[in-house]
Amino acid sequence: MSGWLTDSRPYALALFRFVAGLLFACHGAATLFGVLGGAGGTGGTAPVGAWPGWYAAVIQLVGGALVALGLFTRTAALIASGSMAYAYFVMHQPEALWPMQNGGEASAMFCWAFLLLIFTGPGAAALDSLLTSRRAQPAALRPEGSKEERATTATTA
Repeated sequence: MSGWLTDSRPYALALFRFVAGLLFACHGAATLFGVLGGAGGTGGTAPVGAWPGWYAAVIQLVGGALVALGLFTRTAALIASGSMAYAYFVMHQPEALWPMQNGGEASAMFCWAFLLLIFTGPGAAALDSLLTSRRAQPAALRPEGSKEERATTATTA
């Protein structure tokens, strides 16, 4: 069974990445557009440009979508994790020590989930892998006149 679990790791990681990113994007959409219960469950939205709520919602929507798709995963996860650390320590932690007391459970969990993705990468089925495989493509398969080909020709001439 251990071998099967090890072989399944990239797919489990991809599923984790997708769900975490989708849930994060939903928080951003709720705050920006008033959908899914709206900002704070009130049905409202954050005023455009309001600090920190509106900016956090943009990070949530864009960062969550990028993580869910597996596109620029590590960078998006770094920004998302940092924004959730800020949310926890600045907005929640001053209210009480423990997340159960200060309402910061979601911020803490998202922070740690995205921190994990920074170190593990996106797993299987990520758009990052398409970009990486395209960059690693042999020169013979690249379109004629590509930037890499021109650089190689210029250095050998």
